[in-house]
Amino acid sequence: MKNLFLRTLLVLLLFMPAVYGLVGEKYNKATKRDELILVSTQQEKKIGAAIAKQVAKKFKDVDDPLLQKRIAQIGERIAEVSDREDVIYRFKVLKAKNPNNYNAFALPGGYIYIFDTLVKKARNDDEIAAILAHELAHIAAKHSIKKLQTTMGLNALVILGITMRTDPRTFSKAMDALNHLMVAYSREAEVEADVLSVRYMKEAGFNPEAVISVLELMHNLRRKGPLMRYLYYRSHPYMSERLARIKTEVHGKTDFDSFINLPERGADF
Repeated sequence: MKNLFLRTLLVLLLFMPAVYGLVGEKYNKATKRDELILVSTQQEKKIGAAIAKQVAKKFKDVDDPLLQKRIAQIGERIAEVSDREDVIYRFKVLKAKNPNNYNAFALPGGYIYIFDTLVKKARNDDEIAAILAHELAHIAAKHSIKKLQTTMGLNALVILGITMRTDPRTFSKAMDALNHLMVAYSREAEVEADVLSVRYMKEAGFNPEAVISVLELMHNLRRKGPLMRYLYYRSHPYMSERLARIKTEVHGKTDFDSFINLPERGADF
């Protein structure tokens, strides 16, 4: 019995890499780290497409071709400088059901959404670019898929990755995944996306100062409605740290306010 168990375990260990797309650690150009991702890019695309189907059922697209084109063109400029070239980025404006829903979110595989309420609050194309760059950074750094790996488990992701059907089981998993992606990422992931967004803004020819103004805009908007996923604020010190870090990235130096608000050296964001 023991030998049978050991043989079965060995088969599973050999088979799991093929199932989950595990080929060892790979260097992530966005995070500049070797990372162990248990979902292949092809599976990630299928997972994103399955969740995108549920987004289409839950939210309506804004019926304004010119606005959709404008957002897509801004997003495409950011996509051209992305660290990930193995996915096709898609940008879409959704109609918010709640007038206080100032939100944007990203799905695995390159799907990026922004609600019309947030578009209206953005003061110019640079601020829209800052929002889209932040969401695109989550995809480039694979935050979306890493979060789903952690919160949902590989079995649920495999279900999404191998089928595009809308049977009750797949529908439930897709909705669970969407809900997870519309709430806050980890503190570290948000700051990493902030930093990446500054770099993408600069390389795409947008004004990186807009990353700062969008953070401040979202900080003010949060008082008018429920807390949404985009740039979720847990506390004032956390917000101060993020602004301090971003100002340092944008300006290339640390001013006094940024210095006193940055975490101690060696501390994790």
